[in-house]
Amino acid sequence: MNDISDNSSNTLVNGGTVANSGIPKDGTGVLSIDPWLEPFKDTLKRRYAKAQSWIDTINKTEGGLEKFSKGTEVFGLNVNKDSSITYREWAPNAKQASLIGEFNNWDRNAHRMKKNEYGVFEITIPPTAPGQPAIPHHSKIKITLELPDGQWVDRLPAWIKYVTQDLSVSPAYEARFWNPPQAEKYTFKHKRPSKPESLRIYEAHVGISSPECKVATYKEFTKNMLPRIKNLGYNAIQLMAIMEHAYYASFGYQVNSFFAASSRYGPPEDLKELVDTAHAMGIAVLLDVVHSHASKNVLDGLNEFDGTDHQYFHGGGRGKHDLWDSRLFNYGHHEVMRFLLSNLRFWMDEYSFDGFRFDGVTSMLYHHHGIGTGFSGGYHEYFGPDVDEEAVVYLMLANEMLHALYPDVITVAEDVSGMPALCLPLSLGGVGFDYRLAMAIPDMWIKILKEKKDEDWDIGAITWTLTNRRHGEKTIAYAESHDQALVGDKTLMMHLCDAELYTNMSVLTPLTPVIDRGMALHKMIRLLTHALGGEGYLNFEGNEFGHPEWLDFPREGNQNSFWYARRQLNLTEDGLLRYQFLNNFDRSMNLCENKYGWLHAPQAYISLKHEGDKVIVFERAGLVFVFNFHHTNSFTDYRIGIEQAGTYRIVLDSDTKEHGGFNRLDPNTRFFTSDLPWNNRKNSTHVYIPSRTVIVCFPFPGMLAPDD
Repeated sequence: MNDISDNSSNTLVNGGTVANSGIPKDGTGVLSIDPWLEPFKDTLKRRYAKAQSWIDTINKTEGGLEKFSKGTEVFGLNVNKDSSITYREWAPNAKQASLIGEFNNWDRNAHRMKKNEYGVFEITIPPTAPGQPAIPHHSKIKITLELPDGQWVDRLPAWIKYVTQDLSVSPAYEARFWNPPQAEKYTFKHKRPSKPESLRIYEAHVGISSPECKVATYKEFTKNMLPRIKNLGYNAIQLMAIMEHAYYASFGYQVNSFFAASSRYGPPEDLKELVDTAHAMGIAVLLDVVHSHASKNVLDGLNEFDGTDHQYFHGGGRGKHDLWDSRLFNYGHHEVMRFLLSNLRFWMDEYSFDGFRFDGVTSMLYHHHGIGTGFSGGYHEYFGPDVDEEAVVYLMLANEMLHALYPDVITVAEDVSGMPALCLPLSLGGVGFDYRLAMAIPDMWIKILKEKKDEDWDIGAITWTLTNRRHGEKTIAYAESHDQALVGDKTLMMHLCDAELYTNMSVLTPLTPVIDRGMALHKMIRLLTHALGGEGYLNFEGNEFGHPEWLDFPREGNQNSFWYARRQLNLTEDGLLRYQFLNNFDRSMNLCENKYGWLHAPQAYISLKHEGDKVIVFERAGLVFVFNFHHTNSFTDYRIGIEQAGTYRIVLDSDTKEHGGFNRLDPNTRFFTSDLPWNNRKNSTHVYIPSRTVIVCFPFPGMLAPDD
């Protein structure tokens, strides 16, 4: 990476460090990493100044970001020490408001609220007896509002922490007061793990994490999935669809209750147990947070909460996402800023998450939301009038708050545009994310598999895409995205093998050319992406072993079937199926990285990209990676360049029996370098590389292989 970037503070208020004390404190520090940003220094200064202005305003009016982001202690329902309940709700357009529920027989006149000059309604309800709150735990509640036209409307409290859905009655959610007795509250027992040097993420959806036709639970995920993830060598989990969403098939991306953990999978305490158990295993847990848009639901969402279309969102067309059919936040509003920053703080404090993958960042960054826009990479696209600077500044403040309060926090941006400085420290004028997703990589692999035969693969183009990332900004690489597992698309393994996944994956049947090719390339694509594509790696659950089914959630179009809304993780446990070999390789790949640490090593040096032989050779973290993508040719005595002289041995081999290969390589082979320079490296050696295999070598004597 870059020393200036690595040694700079990821907050604005803390400024720089001794190492970068000469860097200007006006948002133009990024120029020291990318001088091509010079023409846009005024824009960088303006964004930085806007973020500083927000911080100054919050310091003066709210007592600082730390206090401002504790909105859950002020808004929503809070139980006081005397067991009274205080409820506050911001609804500036409403004339009157009442808290209603089962506790007062839904009587609009029983608990009227008072409105202050800022449009906030408030009520404190005394306990019914000492130690007995007036609203029972788990009972249904709503707020009812009188609009200026005299109409009364019912809404779910915006800061509600638990909502439930009974589809046999209605798809609309019902708000419930979550206040379990002390004996039923989950107490965290384990500290958060330290921030991993090498981030290996297992992306998962709790509901589909079972081979059964049902919605899996937090409890089941904790029991069944966490040991699997740990065994596979991942050190982080990215949980999807946790923020409550009305429509299960939305994959969690149409959020209606931002502070509620989805009740589909169980109560909040079970999610806390999941996170705590992961921490006990040394696994960090990231939340897939959706602040890019919100469900347009009115009955059980934020939309038209106080009768207007511009309370939490922009009014008119600017507040609507045409493609997603959802609402767009007004990031420049004080109360919206409080709501969203407090939302991040809540998930960190209440559930002890370790960070966030911010969904839909491209949509946030631009007024056009990326719709119908092809980014050319020209810098004018990132600093012109199409950029929504209010959203940019919100993301700067979100990273400021998170990194100031939680030094080991991990923030990941899902951005397809490639905006410069998105993942540079805030003190340099960056937006402050730790990582961005390398979204071009899975698109590249799918395009190649769709359009080209093996013999026509462009080795140079593949390695260019894998290494084409911004200097000083960390990237998380992935070979295929969860979108490619959905109906209408195909995973890598489905592209490679198609129907034969259903007929020829048994070890009792002959290995067909299609399955042989598919398994070999599946392993090679994943390791090449893992080792060359970034400073982190991500896999969507099931894809590690070539899951044979697509994803399709229960919906009207499939008779509400759960058949495809599950993961057949049991396939890897059947000793008669070849899926086990891909699963084994995924584990070996992660364990090898864990031992040698290529993800946090400097970017690889590629010494060979041979178009005719289809061979790629590169070095990273002291390891030598040798890929032979040729569809028929194996090469004996193939000379490769190596910078560091020594005696090398194989530490990872895709061709072993354990990995579903043919055992064509002797694991005891030693490769002795000679001082003959080759391919711009000081030394060289000869290797045997069978067709469609990859080997990874390390100097011997030294660290032993992962399996030793």
